Amino acid sequence: MEFGGKQLSLGSLFRLLKRDRPKLEKYADSGLDKPNIVDKDSFEGLFWEHEGTIVHKWHHYLPIYEKFLSKYKNKSVKFLEIGVSQGGSLSLWRKYFGPDATIYGVDIDPQCKVYDGVDAQVRIGSQDDANFMSGVVQEMGEVDIVLDDGSHISKHIRSTFNTVFPLMNDGGFYIIEDLHATYWSKYGGGYQSSKSFMSDISQMYDDMHHWYHSYGQKISSAKDKLKAIHLYNSIAIFEKNQIEAPRHSRIGIG
Repeated sequence: MEFGGKQLSLGSLFRLLKRDRPKLEKYADSGLDKPNIVDKDSFEGLFWEHEGTIVHKWHHYLPIYEKFLSKYKNKSVKFLEIGVSQGGSLSLWRKYFGPDATIYGVDIDPQCKVYDGVDAQVRIGSQDDANFMSGVVQEMGEVDIVLDDGSHISKHIRSTFNTVFPLMNDGGFYIIEDLHATYWSKYGGGYQSSKSFMSDISQMYDDMHHWYHSYGQKISSAKDKLKAIHLYNSIAIFEKNQIEAPRHSRIGIG
């Protein structure tokens, strides 16, 4: 069997999978040509030049990060990432935001504690635990950006959003990655299922238009604070800010 440009037997491939999955992930990508990124300080540029522990990102996420988060570079931003994995993402965010940023990561895997104090503070606990999550935000003092790259289970995504979004600073961004998992039953979702977090997104968009219907705002955690929802393939960005009643004017000669 050919893998990564080399011939491997099934037995060799199985042993490689079992022995060193991180090495395999890098090996699988070793044949990719890095794109020629002009701005080496952009998140995309930092990603392709990264040589530390593994970071796993869909390529189309990279310019999206840059679009929404570039204004926080070299600022004292408060950033919380859910899902530490092998620590590479926290390392990359440290390079991107700079030394003045407060960066925290949370993960349910106790082994992730080894990354505590390297490029960020790491706390071990479940994103589905409201007391734990609110305690992390309290320890941070405040939070401007949340990136949920955790379990991808709809129930957990919902619980974390309902706990943390109200605690965020106005003007901040709440980002949820890998939303394609909400279409899969093993992650507690399904296509057009009421259990899927996609149904919450749909409801929040209806709530944003409560000015025009009589059903009010159903998702209280975002009530009067959800300025915009930016939707892309598998990733959503929720923009938090105080909302005022919409106004309109008619100007000109009729």
